[in-house]
Amino acid sequence: MSSAGPDRHLTARRVAAVAVSLVLAGGAAACGPEGGADKAGSGDKPGAAGVPQKGGTLTVLNSEPQSDFDPARLYTSGGGNVPSLVFRTLTTRNREDGPAGTKVVPDLATDTGKPNADATEWTYTLKDGLKYEDGTPITTADIKYGIERSFAAELSGGAPYLRDWLVGGEAYEGPYKDGGKGLDSITVPDPKTIVFKLRKPEGEFPFVATQTQFAPVPKAKDTGVTYEEHPVSSGPYKVVKNDNDGEHLTLERNEHWDEKTDEERKAYPDRIDVRSGLDAAVINQRLTTSSGPDAAAITTDTNLGPAELAQIGANKELAGRVGTGHFGYVNYLAFNPKVAPFDNPKVRQAISHAVNRTSVINAAGGSALAEPATTFLPEREAFGFTPYDHFPAGKTGDPAKARQLLAEAGFPDGITVTLTHSTAQNRQTSPEVATAVQQALGAAGITVKLEGLENNAFNEKRWDVKNTPGFFLSRWGADWPSGAPFLAPIFDGRQIVTNGSNYNHAQLDDPAVNAEIDEIAKLTDLAAAGKRWGALDKKIGEQALAVPLFHPVYKRLVGKDVKNVVISDWTGVLDISQVSVK
Repeated sequence: MSSAGPDRHLTARRVAAVAVSLVLAGGAAACGPEGGADKAGSGDKPGAAGVPQKGGTLTVLNSEPQSDFDPARLYTSGGGNVPSLVFRTLTTRNREDGPAGTKVVPDLATDTGKPNADATEWTYTLKDGLKYEDGTPITTADIKYGIERSFAAELSGGAPYLRDWLVGGEAYEGPYKDGGKGLDSITVPDPKTIVFKLRKPEGEFPFVATQTQFAPVPKAKDTGVTYEEHPVSSGPYKVVKNDNDGEHLTLERNEHWDEKTDEERKAYPDRIDVRSGLDAAVINQRLTTSSGPDAAAITTDTNLGPAELAQIGANKELAGRVGTGHFGYVNYLAFNPKVAPFDNPKVRQAISHAVNRTSVINAAGGSALAEPATTFLPEREAFGFTPYDHFPAGKTGDPAKARQLLAEAGFPDGITVTLTHSTAQNRQTSPEVATAVQQALGAAGITVKLEGLENNAFNEKRWDVKNTPGFFLSRWGADWPSGAPFLAPIFDGRQIVTNGSNYNHAQLDDPAVNAEIDEIAKLTDLAAAGKRWGALDKKIGEQALAVPLFHPVYKRLVGKDVKNVVISDWTGVLDISQVSVK
């Protein structure tokens, strides 16, 4: 992620494509936000004191515009932040602080879904009294249509799961080309019931049902590629202005939204004014000063940097307005074992031992903005975290052990390798982090030449299976809080892509790993699945196919009049649906 967070383009795939501005564009949370509720659920929360009340205008100051404001085209985690004010889905994330926020809960549906015996079929029933902004009832036919239009090529960009999971999804081209036939694997027996038929067991289908592709779209109101200008609201707010492709969004109350049907969104403000295209420094300065409308302002995509944190640390009032969160995200060194000398496991192990995580974290902005990682999965129970450190490097690296392993690998005089990185100043895949790795490995007899590429070129190269570098900086974020969207895209051999973006950098195609991924996917007991994901992470880690470096921490400032700051371990950033400004 960049300096945004886990709200906007929330998935690892999109993150890869956009350098994960999500980094905090959306935010993320894990062990529970500091300054908010701690792990035990206690502690002072950031923001103004007092009981939250309805009314007022909430201002949102962002770097990235909320473009593609069409539920079919959005790629968000848990429905996103601003989008979830307009688009309700079958399920949604639990809007609570810390670990409690990693749970999936009902939204438009009465429950999180009823699976058949092998989780290849999921049935949902809608709540009573659901209406659009024009007062017409929401039906399951609208949800079916909303999903089907997400398959249209002209509305691409959303989460890819349904194309892979639904029976017939891989060949379906959307409602504009199907002659009114629709997708047979989605049936609506009646206006309140919808059934999904999957190609294989998927115990985590309720998490996917939080994506905006599950938002209802009335067919009669669909205007295709221009629908994003005024999408029909099913949530507490409706779009009354969308200028310059999301650069300036104005949301006002949807008078037909009934809070009795929505236990998750508080919808305190009367109006929400989203302004984007702003410089990060300007955003943080305006939030710091909190004058005029900025007193009731937040950001959903801009983090505080090291210099700003140092300044804020000396100001008790400002420090009290900083929210901290952790998103399901890992920054790591990636190996391509098809390229020498990384085809030798002992070389990969040597590099793992040589890494100085203290210097890497300093390059990433310091311990306030990054936490050391020795596991691929984030250190959160929801992801199935299982602690391991197969190649101990300590806090500052173990060059002696690295030299020993290099000698055993046939390189007693050391080696010279190239580390590919981005030139973007994101403190994740950037020159500062690459230089920290270079210096640490140099102490172990590993000469590192740095190859810096413009960010788009960097992403294209690292995801191109034919040209993947042997050694590069990388990162991955989860589409929902589970081990599945972490491990499957990176280590499932069946997800190796030869003619597009490939995320399995090691090109691992281990039948045992593939089979275990399938077995875990059958589980609807998510706690049991989590244990299996953690065990699989530990097993894969023995092969030294990646060197986990750190998990990012998100620090964001709010205006002085902002109340009710909630930061969950699902998104890691303030949940806009809970905020009050009065």
